[in-house]
This record gives sequence, structure tokens and C-alpha cells, in this order.
Amino acid sequence: MDSHKLPIEKLSFDDCWELLDTDTVGRLAIVVDGHPEIFPVNYVVHLRSIVFRTAPGSKLWDAKMERPAALEIDGYDPTTELAWSVVARGNTGIIEDQAVKDAVDSLGLEPWQPGEKANYVRLNAKALTGRRFQVNRPDVWNTRLQDRRRASFE
Repeated sequence: MDSHKLPIEKLSFDDCWELLDTDTVGRLAIVVDGHPEIFPVNYVVHLRSIVFRTAPGSKLWDAKMERPAALEIDGYDPTTELAWSVVARGNTGIIEDQAVKDAVDSLGLEPWQPGEKANYVRLNAKALTGRRFQVNRPDVWNTRLQDRRRASFE
């Protein structure tokens, strides 16, 4: 192990929100029909919560349904060789207030998939954790071509 590697850095609450605010897509983890499921969602940060949209009547959110959920994002910067991840855990709820929906829309929350996405869902983070760490240098000869670390050395 390289002795010059930085230790794993626990990100502050503010750092986590900043990373969430600068990203647009996360992986939402919920339980559906008694089984864990993960869905990619595009989102915005609004009033230190995470908001995304779903179709009405979907198996994910019926009207006024609340459920526990987690959202995870991660990234890698080849110039600094630093990777990071943030996980927000909490409860979800449907946004009913049109003024709040308008405020969220003004932040650029628009569906990526075709079809009506009329349910605005808010994830209120009760727990927010993040970490940043320097990645191991890849063995460029043996590392898979799609490994993001290769960009630092090619």
C-alpha cells in the first residue's frame, strides 16, 4: 500500500449537500412489494431536500404515499484521482403545493423519460453521509478499458 495515499475523508454535512446540488442523477433505493429495488432518477435539491418526479399511479408512489428511501450519488475526478460518494436516507412524501412544484421546476427539474411525471416526490434526508478518497493507481496494462481511473494515466 502506498504510504502517500490520503486517508478516507468523511465529508461534512455541507460538503454532502454541495455535491448533491452539483449532480443531477442518483440511484434511489426503496422497497417495492417486499423487495429492495434501485431506480435511477434525475433530481434537484430544494430547501435541503431531494426532489424528483414520477408518473401518477406508478407502483412507486400512489397519491400521498410515504415510504423510507435512500439516494446515492458518486463520482471520480481523474485530474485529482479522488473518488467520492454521498448517501441520503430518510422518508419520502408527495408535494401537493403548486407553488412548491413551480419553485422546483424553476430549478430545472424536468423528466428525462417521455410520459407524464406528475408526482413530485420529496426525500427528506434524516441521515446524510459522504466520503472522499484517493483511488489506487490502476495497472494500466491489466485494468479494464472502461475503468474510469485509466483516464488519469492515458
